[in-house]
Amino acid sequence: MKLNVVQTFDLDIDFDEEILQQGELISDKLNMLRLEQYPPDAEKGLRLFSSAEVADFLGVTQNHIKKLHLEGKGPEPLVSQSGRRSYTAAQMMELRAFLDKHGRTDFKRYVPQRRGGEGLQVISVVNFKGGSGKTTTTAHLAQYLALTGHRVLAIDLDPQASLTALHGMQPELDKNPSLFEALRYDDQRRSIKDVIQPTNFPGLDIVPANLELQEYEYETPLAASNKNSPEGRMFFTRITQALKEVDDRYDVVVIDCPPQLGYLTLTALTASTSVLITVHPQMLDIMSMSQFLLMLGGILQSIKGVGAKVRLKWFRYLVTRYEPTDGPQAQMVGFMQAMFNKRMLTNQMVKSTAISDAGITKQTLYEVERSQFTRSTYDRAMESLNAVNSEIVSLIHKAWGRK
Repeated sequence: MKLNVVQTFDLDIDFDEEILQQGELISDKLNMLRLEQYPPDAEKGLRLFSSAEVADFLGVTQNHIKKLHLEGKGPEPLVSQSGRRSYTAAQMMELRAFLDKHGRTDFKRYVPQRRGGEGLQVISVVNFKGGSGKTTTTAHLAQYLALTGHRVLAIDLDPQASLTALHGMQPELDKNPSLFEALRYDDQRRSIKDVIQPTNFPGLDIVPANLELQEYEYETPLAASNKNSPEGRMFFTRITQALKEVDDRYDVVVIDCPPQLGYLTLTALTASTSVLITVHPQMLDIMSMSQFLLMLGGILQSIKGVGAKVRLKWFRYLVTRYEPTDGPQAQMVGFMQAMFNKRMLTNQMVKSTAISDAGITKQTLYEVERSQFTRSTYDRAMESLNAVNSEIVSLIHKAWGRK
């Protein structure tokens, strides 16, 4: 007997309402989790750092840190019953300033901030494809720069606002303004100073993101096509102009660009002194990066023809989520090194459950306690992370003309 199968389709359902409801539901649930972790009257805190970590960030020996404490010099650390010393991030900055003032300044400077004639460094972290570790890279780099004594501004330019979320903010509920306020074309445009927020890391501020950033992608082509709008035709200078207002407040700006080659990314690249391209060592990701580079090169040539000046001190490819024991991945890394050896960072960011697990609670590896993980897993991830970030710091200092 032949059965007649009747297929039914949801032809009369308004999916827009359901989609909005589900978006609101997710937002509400995430807010409940956030309230459990951070009550309304609490700010996102930061763990203590061991004397070994402090010594590493300051570039001195652990014995030197111990000696300073025993001599009553510098800030007073928390000392455990076993004699272990721990410092807050603020105390680490205080100790850095003490060493810079009382140490052998002819031998070493402990405060690495800009000096006379050294320009603001603007690093854009980009990739055409999501999932390359772009936001994770940006967050850890910005925090590492702050922990090593630099004055840092992180800009979340991705409307999805993942970098913002990592720093304890929920855009649709907190209603923090984004960089769009400093980029918009109407008379409501504001100074970038009005949208900068502090973070739980001393020395690190952030410009949060929200969905309103997407308006820039819609408004820019309209403004650019308006013959009476010179601002629109020179849209690519808008971040450059905004940053001039806070040039004296920061040493480094790190921009998390959206995973697409739109007007936001182009405006960021025009403001940049350096570019970091994250890439996952898989064939499809490298193929995607090839298309990204072809499009990027063509567009940069086009805007160069109308007055844009993209003057990069350096650009590098950073291999992320790398599994050294994975044969095909190792082969892809070798493939890239053979082609772009001078443009590849020497160090790779290894794939680690420590980083992904920390992200579940909206934290980075610099925020979580080592005791929460298997020590070998944590140490391996931290070693890789610090090696990558230290290499980038060297490039920044070289761009300043330092040895």
